[in-house]
Amino acid sequence: MEIFERIKKDAGGPIGQYRDQAEGYFVFPRLEGELGPRMYFNGVEVLCWSLNNYLGLANHPEVRKIDAEAAARWGLAYPMGARMMTGHTRLHEKLEHELADFEKKEAAYEFNFGYQGIVSTIDALTTRHDVIVFDSEAHACLLDGKRLSMAQSFHYKHNDIVSCEKALQKATKIVEETGGGILLITEGVYGMTGALGNLDEIVQLKKKYQFRILIDDAHGFGVMGPTGRGTSEHFGVMDEIDLYIGAYAKSMAVIGGFVAGPKYVIDYLKYNMRSQMYAKALPMAIVEGCLKRLEIIRSAEGDELRKKLWTVTRALQNGFRELGFNIGKAEACVTPIFLPGNENQATHIAVDLRSNYKIFCSIVCYPVIPKGMIIFRIIPTAAHTMDDVNYTLKAFADVKRKLENGEYDSNTMPDMAIL
Repeated sequence: MEIFERIKKDAGGPIGQYRDQAEGYFVFPRLEGELGPRMYFNGVEVLCWSLNNYLGLANHPEVRKIDAEAAARWGLAYPMGARMMTGHTRLHEKLEHELADFEKKEAAYEFNFGYQGIVSTIDALTTRHDVIVFDSEAHACLLDGKRLSMAQSFHYKHNDIVSCEKALQKATKIVEETGGGILLITEGVYGMTGALGNLDEIVQLKKKYQFRILIDDAHGFGVMGPTGRGTSEHFGVMDEIDLYIGAYAKSMAVIGGFVAGPKYVIDYLKYNMRSQMYAKALPMAIVEGCLKRLEIIRSAEGDELRKKLWTVTRALQNGFRELGFNIGKAEACVTPIFLPGNENQATHIAVDLRSNYKIFCSIVCYPVIPKGMIIFRIIPTAAHTMDDVNYTLKAFADVKRKLENGEYDSNTMPDMAIL
């Protein structure tokens, strides 16, 4: 069948099939106004728990000032071109030096976009002789990197060290024949559940097997650990993590990311990551803004912002548990609320929260996750207050009661009052 004809007849895929009912409200919602706990959803003010802005740096006055000054000074076009050709500057080098120093690695290289950078890193590191071992719940960017690579791969059960060791045993037998190596890729923080990757257990396996560890710590960089160096610092295994990948999107609230590790490996990646070799460098205004963000993260103020963030996070998580909610193994800031129910009930709950309680948080249901379960995903930030926490806990207590009483069981589409 001709490509466009096939697309015309397709229902839209697992998620796209619902676009007529969902777009503008459940998917592609319009969140506008100043970034922070209070935003406008389709024109109505809501309490927002869905921003990747852990430390509140998106609206930090010093950050906003340097962002504006840098944009005026450089524009958004400079430097024009890929880093290897015409997009390299001293400020890019300075940021990389600061990131490497922060992560206690020999060198670092920044990405123009975190997702692309991770995909390219995995592809560049591995060959057809190698084997990739990965956690079954690894983020899409890690899976795409694995798919793009010519290496063989084995997954292991999520955070299951016995399953991980079995995968390493299989991989070891293969590389003994091919002469290749093993790359284990995992996450520091799992962004859907807030669970931590079992890095402390994984590094112990290095005593028995020969492999390299790459972690994607998008949700851990700047937040986890005593000084915000990430989940590897939290577990005290920074020296055992061979390649550390951090994203700017979460703690820095801006696009981009970086990989840090041994200098000879970073040098190799600089010349072999296709997404960086053939795409425009991160604009100078963003680079300069990231230097300011990193400066704050490393300062006493950064410590204070992390303290505020964790105060809000722990209050939320303890409150949900005390109310009888299942939030799984959340240990990081991401806080999922697991509710039994179907996609119809999920729709009614989401509309109730957004229209009546004026609370906006992300909702995940079938087909993204298995039938019979609903996840409401809350992302606390240092900008939220205890009043925000208490109001949200009270609202969810009401939702729990209504769900148990069958008030969300109607098969008719709810009235989406906020439009």
